[in-house]
Amino acid sequence: MTFIDVDLTIEKDELLRLYRGSARIVSARAIDGRRIQFPAQALRAFVKENGVNGRFRIEFDHAFKLVSIKAL
Repeated sequence: MTFIDVDLTIEKDELLRLYRGSARIVSARAIDGRRIQFPAQALRAFVKENGVNGRFRIEFDHAFKLVSIKAL
C-alpha cells in the first residue's frame, strides 16, 4: 500500500458542490509536495458544520486506486 498525507481545508460552500454532483474529484497537494486526486465522495464521513478541515492519510493500492482515508 502507498499512503499520502494531506492537509485539507474545504469550506462548507465548496462542499455543497459535492452534494449537488458538480464536484466529483478533489485535487490536493500532499505534505511532500505531490499533487493527488481522489473521489470527492470519499470525504463525506469527515464533513463537519464548517466543512472539512484537518490532516488526512490517503491510502492507495498498487494500481493507485483509493483504499481508504483516515483523519490523523
